[in-house]
Amino acid sequence: MSKESINNDSLNYRDAGVDIDAGNELIHRIKPLIAKTRRPESLGSIGGFAALFEIPLDRYQHPVLVSATDGVGTKLKLAIESGIHHSIGIDLVAMCVNDLIVQGAEPLFFLDYYATAKLDLSVAEDVIRGICDGCEQAGAALVGGETAEMPGMYRQGDYDLAGFCVGIVEKDNIVTGEQVKPGDQVIGIHSSGPHSNGYSLIRKIIERSEVNLSDLFIDKSFAQTLLEPTTIYVKPILKLLQQVKVSAMAHITGGGLLENLPRVLPDTAAVTIDSTSWQRPEIFNWLQDQGAIASAEMLRTFNCGIGYVLILQATDVETTLKLINAEGLHASVIGEVTSRTNGSAITIR
Repeated sequence: MSKESINNDSLNYRDAGVDIDAGNELIHRIKPLIAKTRRPESLGSIGGFAALFEIPLDRYQHPVLVSATDGVGTKLKLAIESGIHHSIGIDLVAMCVNDLIVQGAEPLFFLDYYATAKLDLSVAEDVIRGICDGCEQAGAALVGGETAEMPGMYRQGDYDLAGFCVGIVEKDNIVTGEQVKPGDQVIGIHSSGPHSNGYSLIRKIIERSEVNLSDLFIDKSFAQTLLEPTTIYVKPILKLLQQVKVSAMAHITGGGLLENLPRVLPDTAAVTIDSTSWQRPEIFNWLQDQGAIASAEMLRTFNCGIGYVLILQATDVETTLKLINAEGLHASVIGEVTSRTNGSAITIR
């Protein structure tokens, strides 16, 4: 074939690795899933250039919008390797909405970004099904998103995720941490596992230990254990805030208790945590043993069994524990607020 005839060959977008028809088919498949997340304030439908959402002014006198964005890190690698994709969608929502409620905000709507080398409809649908399930758990409407095929940017079979969420809170009800004082109690709400943090280290430990993701860990596979979705704390916390004055809250993500609790404390306050006050999920013991990880490194990398923290007055502890546990979660008193005297914001014993 001559150079001239090669140059005259007709190309289209699919030849470059982008299938517009597959993208349209994905939208068709996920519309019923998205419909389940719809809120009364949602205007319009999926497929527009932008999403419309009416602010519920009937419930707020001085509304403040709160925003958050996040991803799920290299936990994605385990999802791709194991073929378990649904739970990673829940993770994506959880990492955003759990940040929002730290300041007392109710999640309103969520958007996702899904990028891949070549769109696999079954995988993408499974991921978005998880995102929809997460939105239902959080009470947020999935109002839109973006699916991008980028051949040459990602390896075949890989995909990446990002999430974006907007919430709302009454200005006078914003939880700031400014009212934390000595004598306040620290309540930890238990996690479902590593959630979505520390997975670069987890993957290194798996490589060192030479276990297969399909191998059994207690009563299920390593893949199922490590891909257990992040707990979504939204509805129990919003319910609690209607009954109890909470001084501060923290979502225990990357950095663990050591890095996240100080973020919500005033300069005058510190916390002392009793590490024996809760039982660590066994997966953390396995990770520490297989990786020969120092205890301080464990606390700085993983949530170690506590996914969310509340700080409140001692008189409200009983009510709080009763409500959180009644919502299907497990909470316990894990520490106390003290005066900050030596510059250290947190001590774990």
